Amino acid sequence: MIPEFPIYLDSPLAIDATSIFRIHPECFDNETIEFMRSVDDPFGFRGLHFVSSVEESKALNDKKMPMMIIAGSGMAEAGRILHHLRNNISNPKNTVLIVGWQAENTLGRKIAEKWPVVPIFGEKYKLRCRVEVFDEFSAHADRNDLIKWASAGKDRWQKVFIVHGEESASLSLADAFMENGLKNVIVPEFEQSFIL
Repeated sequence: MIPEFPIYLDSPLAIDATSIFRIHPECFDNETIEFMRSVDDPFGFRGLHFVSSVEESKALNDKKMPMMIIAGSGMAEAGRILHHLRNNISNPKNTVLIVGWQAENTLGRKIAEKWPVVPIFGEKYKLRCRVEVFDEFSAHADRNDLIKWASAGKDRWQKVFIVHGEESASLSLADAFMENGLKNVIVPEFEQSFIL
């Protein structure tokens, strides 16, 4: 059994989004509404602390007890997460959990690939912490969903631009779109422009 430890949500955007969900229960499906009725606080639990101020965030880096800090910026490129990484990435007692895909050349990708040294704020830090990656959490449609959606409008689309994702995946998706009847599918090159 894992002993209790404090969990800090250090993300102003996540805290604001949580407050919006709290005041709009009409947006939930029946299963979620039933769950909300069965717990005291569906958006919190014992041991969860919301970190609002910069001072509170900085103070986390002085704590020496076991804890979890939930902070993020997608690819670990900006925000409070950088300070937490700088202060904790070289300690082998720590774990950095990467949740979701990380784009090439981002700090998040370098950590996910376990580079021995990573740049944070222009300085080099040895990556000595444990790194775990969960690719299972994504808010994006998968390849099959994108093909199904795009194919449904194949007679309406004059041009389709694929501008998100790594080059090999984008080219592969373009091929799949064309195999499914889409015409004029383009994966733009860097700084390429088009007249629409």
